[in-house]
Amino acid sequence: MKKVAILLIVIVLFPIISYSQNIEDLEFISPFHDGVSAIKKGSQWAFINAEGAIVVNFRDDLVETKSVDGSYPVFNNDRCLIKQKIEGIPYYGYIDKSGTTNVTPQFLNATNFNNNSAIALKLIKVDLGENGLVGKQVYIYKYFETIIDLSGNIKTVLTEEETIGLIPKNFKTPLAITSKFISEILIATKSKDNNLWSLKKID
Repeated sequence: MKKVAILLIVIVLFPIISYSQNIEDLEFISPFHDGVSAIKKGSQWAFINAEGAIVVNFRDDLVETKSVDGSYPVFNNDRCLIKQKIEGIPYYGYIDKSGTTNVTPQFLNATNFNNNSAIALKLIKVDLGENGLVGKQVYIYKYFETIIDLSGNIKTVLTEEETIGLIPKNFKTPLAITSKFISEILIATKSKDNNLWSLKKID
């Protein structure tokens, strides 16, 4: 009878023992945002759910957001900013809570989502034709601020195109975003010419 009781205890407790998880030596634990908390170990961040289980494993491409509690990655609308360097230039995109990349890094800068929308600097490459002296295609780059949806599609264009020219490989500092959410449906954009603001209503 004792053997049966011990066997039953083992069977009942084994799943609990198997699935319990202790995470140690963390350098930072953030408050919960959008149902998850960011945790830091070394130079990498991960996300845990309310049960303490890791839902996004430790990685080094998550973008930190400054807040009164510190600087750490956050999820909003089931999206978190990521950054990837391509030929030395940082590009921004988004992952979901499974760690899957939903929006491939392609923007020169981007904000966290707010009410299923985010502000992002869209980069476009303009072909100027072939340079006869060197026999190569010549390109210049332009960008403009946009409102994007959860899939990275452009919903609204906020600013006119601005020319960057030839982007050098050491273009490391993200361009500033001049627009900001002031409510769930209102965007304020600051003019670079006269520092005056304009308002746009989004759907």
